[in-house]
Amino acid sequence: MRPGYDRAKDIGLARCERCGLALSLSVHEQHDAACPRCGQSVHFRKPNSIARTWAWLIAATICYIPANLFPIMTVEKLGQGEPSTIVSGVQMLWAAGMYPIAILVFVASIMVPVLKLIVLTFLLISIQRRSQWRPKDRAILYRITEFFGRWSMIDIYMISILTALVSFGTVAQVTPGLGATFFAGVVVMTMIAAECFDARLIWDCLEENHE
Repeated sequence: MRPGYDRAKDIGLARCERCGLALSLSVHEQHDAACPRCGQSVHFRKPNSIARTWAWLIAATICYIPANLFPIMTVEKLGQGEPSTIVSGVQMLWAAGMYPIAILVFVASIMVPVLKLIVLTFLLISIQRRSQWRPKDRAILYRITEFFGRWSMIDIYMISILTALVSFGTVAQVTPGLGATFFAGVVVMTMIAAECFDARLIWDCLEENHE
């Protein structure tokens, strides 16, 4: 962390993550402060932001592998059935003609987690390389990732309501698999990683360049 931000905290200055407005803020009131311009909660720098974000991101990446290899659910019909992974589950829904649900699960369970891992990795590397490339766009990219990342949990919800959504024609039972546990871990850990990330780090290089 730059010494300049230590000085800023010492004199009670904090900057809004969303709009960049500088505010006079005491240590004791930072958790209750809100930006008067955009309403965003304002606080001082997140401690060890890069290290903590990397830790959660690496853990989520490791868990994403078994989340796709192990069955996420098992559908039994008349006592027979076989476990399904995320991909095979999407294929099953598509084959059953449930195209909107198949697309929804594919986007929420495959595309969103992968893109979130890629985007956060890109942002961390760009910060550590002191990149000055399009900071505003990178900040917007982070906000989009933070917002849509939470919707990847929809696949876990899908398991719980799949029986109600799919007309199997006979008595059926849907049982969550080990892959669902790992996938839930991926979603939670990427959400924590995004929360640990301090978007204000994106602007550091520009400010250093003007000092």
